Order: sequence, then structure tokens, then C-alpha cells
Amino acid sequence: MRGSALVDGAIAGTVGSAALNVAGYLDMALRARPASDTPQRSAGRLTEVTHLDLGPEDRAATRRSGLGPLLGYGMGAAVGALFGAATGGRTNATVATVLLGGAVMAVSAGAMAALGVTDPRRWGRGDWATDIVPHLAYGMAAAATWNRLRPPSGRGR
Repeated sequence: MRGSALVDGAIAGTVGSAALNVAGYLDMALRARPASDTPQRSAGRLTEVTHLDLGPEDRAATRRSGLGPLLGYGMGAAVGALFGAATGGRTNATVATVLLGGAVMAVSAGAMAALGVTDPRRWGRGDWATDIVPHLAYGMAAAATWNRLRPPSGRGR
């Protein structure tokens, strides 16, 4: 049962990551906001601290562009998997939305702060709103997927 909760959580987290990206792209389309470069910068810093050579700069830049979003999906899946391992069964949708959205936002901002990519303590209201809304979309989609994948109480898998 614990293994299936881990897998279901990872699936829910991946669906949440897709919803986070859709919310971000919708924001960019509606407000004509440029894309954030923090995923690529995070990938760059991570490869620096791990001494991973991405090749010549023209290829390294392209690889960072691909690695940034992949790191985001990996983080989303990992948060979902941890949520699954911790909860195991169906969860109140509102509570799960807040927990999942808050957790992925904290992990994401914490990782970027630790890598020196950004400092959330210096963000303004607009920065926080731009970050909170997609993370809530992650939480809602991940929570809905989680509850859809988990059997109702009293019914085994």
C-alpha cells in the first residue's frame, strides 16, 4: 500500500506541475509578462555546484533551458510522492491543496535561495502573487489527482 501511495503521489505531483506551467503560461499570455529565467539559472547553478560539465557554452545554454523545466517537474513529482507517503489515503481537497501548493512553493523557493538564484525575502507583492497563483494551481491539480487515484475509505486496491 505504501509503494502505491508513493507512485500515486508522484503522478499527482506531475499533474500538478503541468497545471503550474499552464497557469504560468496563461499569466504570461494575459499580462504579456516575459518568461522567468529562474529555472535555467537554477539549472546552471546546480550544474556549477555539482561540477557537471554541460559542454561548450552554446550547447550548455540549450541544455540549461531543458534542465530547468525538468528540475521543476522532478521537484513537483517528489513533493507529490512525499505527500503520498505521508498521507496514504484520500485527503480533504482544501487541506491537500494548501499543503501541496505550499510545500512545492517552499521547496522551490528554498532551493533557488540556497543556490543563490533569488531571495524571496526581497520579493514585492507582485512577485509573490506571480509565484503563489501557479503554486495554488499545482496544489489543486495535485490534490484532485491524488484523491482520484486513491480508493475511498473501506475499499482496498
